[in-house]
Amino acid sequence: MKRPLVAVVALSLTAAVLAVPAASAAPASCSAVRTNWTARTTPHAAPEGLLNAYSNTGKGWTGADSTYSVPLSGGRTAWIFSDTFLGPVNADGSRPTTTPFINNSFVIQRGTDLKTVTGGTAANPTALLPPPSNGWYWFGAAQTSHAGRDLDVVALRFEKTGTGQWDWRWASNYLARFDSKTFKLKSLTPIPSAANVQWSGWLLRDHGYTYVYGVEDLGASKYQHVARVRGDDLTAKPWEYWTGSGWSADETASARVLEGVANEHSVTRWGDGYLLVTHNTKELFSKSVVGYFSCSPAGPWVKPVELYQTPETGGNIITYNSHEHPDLRQGTSLLVSYNVNSLVSDELYGDVSIYRPRFLSVTLAAAK
Repeated sequence: MKRPLVAVVALSLTAAVLAVPAASAAPASCSAVRTNWTARTTPHAAPEGLLNAYSNTGKGWTGADSTYSVPLSGGRTAWIFSDTFLGPVNADGSRPTTTPFINNSFVIQRGTDLKTVTGGTAANPTALLPPPSNGWYWFGAAQTSHAGRDLDVVALRFEKTGTGQWDWRWASNYLARFDSKTFKLKSLTPIPSAANVQWSGWLLRDHGYTYVYGVEDLGASKYQHVARVRGDDLTAKPWEYWTGSGWSADETASARVLEGVANEHSVTRWGDGYLLVTHNTKELFSKSVVGYFSCSPAGPWVKPVELYQTPETGGNIITYNSHEHPDLRQGTSLLVSYNVNSLVSDELYGDVSIYRPRFLSVTLAAAK
């Protein structure tokens, strides 16, 4: 199996004249930033056990990465996954080498019931978003739109550049819109891609806008960028881009906000400010999950605090793309997930338990 693991894409950022003056600069101060935070973290939080048990049945989803979640009507949760293994699972906890492998899928949760949603048929499952010629789509952040009728997922289009395992690159960004009840694909719409930023890291609704968090991925270095759109439909209104001092209509004016974020991270409300959760990509194959704080959804991000060190990391095993699930918070306790993978694909067939998301319960408290 030739399966991409870590994107290494050479990107560039073009300077541009600012089109919109500063209008949404961060407040001078907020308690989220004034406070010195400490973290108490407990591993194996729900729904880790539920997903593991479902995987072990071998009746559908048996492991994947990305791990975004979106609340849906009727008490449902849509789990959004990228590269996905499907069943069966052998009695010894391995998976057959002939097991289906697709680039994107959903798992729909209602209470303790889980259901895998893919394209194709039961006998021949395919990705929910069919691959384009010479490439595939990975799913990123997602949200509902149009009063919950639609489930909108940012989809990254990748393309092959040769025959080798690492001969591929990111090509462009799209918005895949699914019916939130039937999960049938309704539309696939190009979204901004001119600044070589993958606008799929996170989506945050705040004060009448959807903030879109992207990553400029230079391989060894990754930088957060921030855009916003009025309302909840990323395709209905013009995008604006944070320049570091204001908002611009020019995508190439988008500024680097923070170095060291993962391609998938989260930005959520935290008291009177905002919390960013990410894997630390300043280190190669890092085990460190960190949080940052800001008084504005566009940063600056300050006072990093380590939330956790992933024990799986080491040898061929890597961990990556940690982020929060704000709709599944338990009071002030955060639910954070991260992905686990192996640099040797044979290990993923030998042990089905490797390629499953892990979940953490994180409690932040003011340092005494």
